[in-house]
Amino acid sequence: MTQHPSQLRGTPGLFVLALHLPGVLFAQTLEGGEEVLHTFSIVAIDPMTGESGLAITTRNPCVGDRVYWVRAGVGAVASQANLRIEYGPEILGLLEQGVAPEEALRRAMANDAHPELRQLGAITLDGRTAQHTGSGASPWAGHRAGRNYATQGNILAGPQVIDAVAASFEASEGSGRHLADRLIDAIAAGYAVGGDRRMGRQQSAAVFVADPRPGVALRPDRVTVNISVCEHAEPVAELRRVYDAVSQTLGYRTLQRFDGRDVLQLRVILDALGYLTFKRSPAADRLGSVYTEDLIGAVDAFRRDQGLSTADAGSPSGLVDRQTVERLWTALEQAGKAKEVRERIHDLVLAFRRGSPP
Repeated sequence: MTQHPSQLRGTPGLFVLALHLPGVLFAQTLEGGEEVLHTFSIVAIDPMTGESGLAITTRNPCVGDRVYWVRAGVGAVASQANLRIEYGPEILGLLEQGVAPEEALRRAMANDAHPELRQLGAITLDGRTAQHTGSGASPWAGHRAGRNYATQGNILAGPQVIDAVAASFEASEGSGRHLADRLIDAIAAGYAVGGDRRMGRQQSAAVFVADPRPGVALRPDRVTVNISVCEHAEPVAELRRVYDAVSQTLGYRTLQRFDGRDVLQLRVILDALGYLTFKRSPAADRLGSVYTEDLIGAVDAFRRDQGLSTADAGSPSGLVDRQTVERLWTALEQAGKAKEVRERIHDLVLAFRRGSPP
């Protein structure tokens, strides 16, 4: 992880869902038509899967319509502050040719009349990064990079914002969680400590991930996650809610005799904790995604052992609420099985995957 005082300026300086009105954009603009996006973002890769991605939030609406700069097998680019949209495709094109990130930024900015107004972050699939924060990008502005990520922001509450983004992403390294999941958490951490310091403005957030592996993406550009919250009072929390709902991550709903991907996750977890026996296979996965009586019984037994209310105390049989989910993961941590279980259910929480069980 690197962080340099010269880079931290206190002086001026899951695919299928996008919650916005297509073609409707609102943003502060400069003379000449350039948009001003005071924001913070993170570009990152997952070296285990080859995914590259970006998450961003700002106090302007529809930020996702202007920062869609991820390319499968290449990397990701964030372009913000006084936005020059061309930087995204230009820098990704250079990276795809094998140009090093620092050189790619230098070449792309060579003929820019106002580099002092720009903020850029880029990452390649091998984890190399390059960043630029112009002296006129507005206070507070800065950037930092670490293993497999680069984060940058301007007009923020302070350096604690990108510090929190970095700390969150670093803490999830090697956790087995999907890149989009980690990116949303990282942005949420920065948002929680102040984020964009302007108040009373419309807010938006977005996350994008591209995956080069054959058979994972439905789209020809291999983008697997494209979620844009165009305007919301709490856009980052809404980004999390949408991601969890689309990927059917266990805990996104109160579970009671339903079927779905989260039911299958529950079965895997209770198997690891010894409350039932379950061995995965394509046929077993199809049956395992149904909330059957054996699974309901295992849930009730777990809740009883945890001192949670059961049917005898008036609670619905087979209830899996947020408290139950938290207890399940705590039990896995205590048993030293959390990492193993995350690996077992890794593909079950992919937001979009061809041919996966429901």
